[in-house]
Amino acid sequence: MKDDCDPLHWLKTKYVLNNKEQQAFETSDSVSKVSFIIGGAQKGGTTALDTYLRKHPSVLMARKKEVHFFDNEALFLKTKVDYGLYHAYFALNHSSSKILGEATPIYMYWYAAPRRVWEYNPAMRWILMLRNPIDRAYSHWNMERSRGQEDLPFFEAIKNEREDAWDALPEQHRVYSYVDRGFYTEQIRRIWHYFPVEQTLILKSEDLQDSPEPTLNKVCSFLGVEDMPKVSYEMTHVGEYVTAMSDGERAYLKNIFEAEVRTIEKLLDWDCTSWIAL
Repeated sequence: MKDDCDPLHWLKTKYVLNNKEQQAFETSDSVSKVSFIIGGAQKGGTTALDTYLRKHPSVLMARKKEVHFFDNEALFLKTKVDYGLYHAYFALNHSSSKILGEATPIYMYWYAAPRRVWEYNPAMRWILMLRNPIDRAYSHWNMERSRGQEDLPFFEAIKNEREDAWDALPEQHRVYSYVDRGFYTEQIRRIWHYFPVEQTLILKSEDLQDSPEPTLNKVCSFLGVEDMPKVSYEMTHVGEYVTAMSDGERAYLKNIFEAEVRTIEKLLDWDCTSWIAL
């Protein structure tokens, strides 16, 4: 199992624990339940939101972004799920005066994650950040290209995505999902199947980028904590692209996503005209 998907291995190897911390780790199942998740979309501003919320005095974020607990299939093969492994990400810094949260974008996309989250805490609140699915797909491809996980040019990668993703069936593919992750409607409705609409806050990623203060205060209101303290607003995880998306590639993706974008507009009462503008 990879380190980034193994909570127990990561925590033990990342930190050298003293006696008090070791006791907190061993009894981590007694930690208050995590009360909110930043669940998506990948490459949609979740890192920025996670970074900002770490500066809020009433919020305790997990020790690292992307815990990957509820999308870790190995953890759910057992008859009883060991939530102590999950709580270990919070035990060492836990304070009863703080609400606990974490950001793992793939929870929104992963089929089984919403049901698993509901079984853990039906009162969980979800913050979902949606980005123009065309730009999101390109950013995702660029990230995988820079990591050495993708060799194909962008246009070939998105055209071959479905075939390349077959190896992961019946699960989704974590890499070859550039287009598939952009169909937000199904993902949102899957969450709403388990959680009331009132327990979800859905934002445009550009709102956090263009209007960080009011957007963060909306998040704080949703979480039931005081407004965000004054912080410096800055871009996070802004990498250079290997190439620019061509007009033809954008037009190709517009044809794929236009109906989906119109559905999102109706579902959320949004204006997403800019998402499909050429």
